Amino acid sequence: MSETPTKYSFGMIGLGTMGRNLLLNIADHGFAVAGYDKSQKQVDLLREESEGKAVEGFSDPEAFVQSIATPRAIMMLVPAGPIVDAVIVEMQQYLSPGDILIDGGNSHFTDTERRATSLEKVGLHFFGMGVSGGEEGARFGPSMMPGGDREAYKVMQPVFEAIAAKVDGAPCVAYMGPGAAGHYVKMVHNGIEYGLMELIAETYGVMKNGLGMDNEAIRQTFTKWNEGRLQCYLVDITKDIFAYKAPDTDHLLLDDIRDEARSKGTGKWTSQSAMDVALPIPTIDNAVSMRDLSKFKALREQLAALYLPVASPLSGDKEELLRQLEEALYFSMVVTYAQGMHLLASASKDLKYDLQLATIAKIWRGGCIIRSVFLNDIFNAFEQNKELEHLLLDPNVQKQVTSVLPGARTVVGAAVAAGMAVPAFSASLSYFEALRTARLPSNLIQAQRDYFGAHTYELIGHEGVFHTQWTPKHEDATFKKGAQVEEEPQSQQPVTPNK
Repeated sequence: MSETPTKYSFGMIGLGTMGRNLLLNIADHGFAVAGYDKSQKQVDLLREESEGKAVEGFSDPEAFVQSIATPRAIMMLVPAGPIVDAVIVEMQQYLSPGDILIDGGNSHFTDTERRATSLEKVGLHFFGMGVSGGEEGARFGPSMMPGGDREAYKVMQPVFEAIAAKVDGAPCVAYMGPGAAGHYVKMVHNGIEYGLMELIAETYGVMKNGLGMDNEAIRQTFTKWNEGRLQCYLVDITKDIFAYKAPDTDHLLLDDIRDEARSKGTGKWTSQSAMDVALPIPTIDNAVSMRDLSKFKALREQLAALYLPVASPLSGDKEELLRQLEEALYFSMVVTYAQGMHLLASASKDLKYDLQLATIAKIWRGGCIIRSVFLNDIFNAFEQNKELEHLLLDPNVQKQVTSVLPGARTVVGAAVAAGMAVPAFSASLSYFEALRTARLPSNLIQAQRDYFGAHTYELIGHEGVFHTQWTPKHEDATFKKGAQVEEEPQSQQPVTPNK
């Protein structure tokens, strides 16, 4: 290391891959920084990798805090949950009123709200910030989603704008809103990520099992697709995965990996939050469910042996089906983004975050895991119409969706006919078909609810809510064995709406 100042301008708690890389990124942009970790090994690794930079590592929390210029700005990059609370408790004894504490991990937004309220009472500024881009993004330019204490963010804004990924010269970081807005946006980002990953995995399954393509053909296809409208980070890394062979072998490492997907919970949180605000995101929900289902490996093997035959090849012209598969993937990715943006818009009203969807799309265009060329279309849609209720209402998006819809229908139909599971594809298509249906059969559900539970219903062209006695109340005027007693229809009785 070169000579470093007595006081550092920024501190990082947690020197794992993400924390260490982000700290080195900050140092690369001319800021003197300090890092803290309980593990001396991590501290030594920071010192080794920061040779020649204004960086210092600490394993003593008090010495770490005292090394930072006041008012102190300190960021935590530690696992979400109780560990964050433990770090806050540890640091509070050394911090002073006016200091800034930043949670850069994947904390649940409700935890962030709680922590912000608690720390405000003792005079500490706090904000939660989602960070996306993995270890490479952290080192060379992530997408960041800060929210909470606006004044605290303004202090850190020059630092974060310097280290963020850039698209057309604009930094991929912006203030999201009050409270836990930053962590909420990152949570939905991760939900979209789950959906896109499941769609790409299902595409791989259709290629391999439905179209009989070998690994090299699949690699070439993803490479070609990534040069067109499907251009995105996740497709880009997929083509690389299909080129990587296990060391000292002649086959892909991918073929040795168990088909049991793991998760850290952020996709589940997205689904739970969507249910809390009564908003459908079925593609994301199915992606979460499929990760859970994949873990039942032994059960799947038993059922595979029991329910034969296995899925058959897709029927039809292979090249034409491959073209339609590209359309189906693009269609479903658009729908996944649309579901996520719709959730952000709805939750923003409920939680009073005042989220700006154009700004969110703008900072997702670079650095983050879900970056894609389509985010330019999302940005343009919400920039041109800030009151846009749903992405699918945008004329440009409508044109794109209409052009690929036939392919989506063909692929889902062919896969189902062949006995192949494509739950995220199916959910995307069904979501779209239902959302564009002016009159759904949900009126029957309301009638059923009123029948068995007197839950009431509303009538077309009439104010108020109604309840009907659908059958006579006396016992002998109900269903008898094998025959239904016919009675005069009951009149609707208006009832007072529930307050």
